[in-house]
Amino acid sequence: METRAHHVLIGLFTVLVAAGGLLFGLWLAKSSSDQQYNYYDVIFTEAVTGLSQGGTVQYSGIKVGDVVSLRLDPRDPRKVLARIRVFDRTPIRQDTRAKLAITGVTGTAIIQLSNGSPDSPPLLAEDGKVPVIQTIPSPLSKLLANGEDIASNINNLITNVNQLFSQENVDRVGRTLDHIDQATAVIAEQRADIRRTVRELADASQQARQTLANANLLLGNANQLLSSQGKDILGNTQQTLAALQRSSEKIERLLDNNYDAVNGGLKGLGDIGPALRELRSTLESLRGVTRRLQENPANYLLGGDRTKEFQP
Repeated sequence: METRAHHVLIGLFTVLVAAGGLLFGLWLAKSSSDQQYNYYDVIFTEAVTGLSQGGTVQYSGIKVGDVVSLRLDPRDPRKVLARIRVFDRTPIRQDTRAKLAITGVTGTAIIQLSNGSPDSPPLLAEDGKVPVIQTIPSPLSKLLANGEDIASNINNLITNVNQLFSQENVDRVGRTLDHIDQATAVIAEQRADIRRTVRELADASQQARQTLANANLLLGNANQLLSSQGKDILGNTQQTLAALQRSSEKIERLLDNNYDAVNGGLKGLGDIGPALRELRSTLESLRGVTRRLQENPANYLLGGDRTKEFQP
């Protein structure tokens, strides 16, 4: 009796579920029939590959209707006439535009509506005709139209990649890697020599810096010496030369005025000739000293050759 009662309950439950599903379907059909639609025509001047009757119509990503029919324009077969129906509460305006789009991973084409500013008036029928929604070029159509070119470019790319990774190039890359490995091994073996060379370069650089510092110090001392004493020495030398020049001029005038007397008494005054020669030698030495002071006073005053620059 209990088993028979369980079968009766299961059967009753099944009947109730079937009746509920039937009632739900009828309710959906009634609600669908009660829904009011507005019909529009969308004229495409491009291929509508992937779009079919019953396709979805979306407005800003929300489903607002579906495609009722697709047909070619009898007057211009390059155009496709797509009649759509959208919910009557959908704000279709005169600046609303339609384009093809792909939804989901299956690549199903839909009609995507966009734009429609609030200031634009609604798109209404004129003289009983179905309103026409203008279209904009779809990137999807361009992609499909250029599909052959894209496939050709992909094939060329694959061919070039195969040529790049040919056996000959692979062998060359292998040899290059072997050479790099050998070079790194040699460098690893010479690490001690490299470190020693770097230390020597560092020491040489330090010595060069010290030498340059000493040279700068020497130049500073020379400049200080010249600025403090060089002017006085040059002034005294110039005064001495001026005095000697005046003395020589006086002696020359004296000799010119007393030439006859001097010429007559040369035999008795034989010592005057050596004295004059010694005076002239002294004057030439003083002129040489003056010329060296004018050309290079620092070298002359310091009394030595210029310090040679150190080159590491």
